[in-house]
Amino acid sequence: MGKFIVIGERIHCISPVIRKALSERDPGPILRRAKEQIEAGAQYIDVNIGPAESDGEELMQWIVKLLQENFDNVPLSLDTVNSKAIEAGLKVYDRSKGKPIINSANAGDRITNIDMAAEYDAIVLALCSKEGIPADNDERMLYCQEMLERGMSLGMDPMDMWFDPLFLVIKGMQDKQTEVLEAINLISQMGLNTTGGLSNVSNGMPKHIRPIMDSAMIAMAMQCGLTSAIANPCDQRLMETIKSCDIIKNNTLYADSYLEL
Repeated sequence: MGKFIVIGERIHCISPVIRKALSERDPGPILRRAKEQIEAGAQYIDVNIGPAESDGEELMQWIVKLLQENFDNVPLSLDTVNSKAIEAGLKVYDRSKGKPIINSANAGDRITNIDMAAEYDAIVLALCSKEGIPADNDERMLYCQEMLERGMSLGMDPMDMWFDPLFLVIKGMQDKQTEVLEAINLISQMGLNTTGGLSNVSNGMPKHIRPIMDSAMIAMAMQCGLTSAIANPCDQRLMETIKSCDIIKNNTLYADSYLEL
């Protein structure tokens, strides 16, 4: 893939401000969050509208058009468990600056999102799970293979399937972290792209510790082959770490001003 891809996570219905803005169709808070993330270096913006069971299709189309019309067709990740809402968003998406991302599929009841990605020539985030957290890397790789085969059988380019081994919270699952890193390495050795929700790692930690832990994890994960992450681009320490790792991995050319680029 080359340069590491940051998918900005800050337009999320879990935020009271964003949830209220989505409910009231208030563009102000959404545009501010998008602007901050784009200026901080996010290449994609994730738009998580939650379950959106009653109005998901209309809501997704509204936010896709809002963001792309205001930010020169910025590439988006469409994030909801409502597959009809994702499809509605794909129908109005302008791909002139990048393919849409479907967030997400798994090897269980959301495997049909791979079919949707194939139909609409989209990227899909493929969670290496079926129900809950996989027991071990044998299970992760089994699900990875199942989803890869399904996508390829439908004519998908394997590089459009970004496999997520599931980042796990350190508080309570500290002993599982090296296993996740090993999974990233195994998937990368297959020549495939990888991704994951980075903020899961430091969830529940004190606010001042979270950027330190997330930055340490992203550096280790990039060394194992991680090619993208859903993360907070407004975290300066994190973005400086990613830019530095891209230099060390020879993904970008060094210049003294690389942190400002």
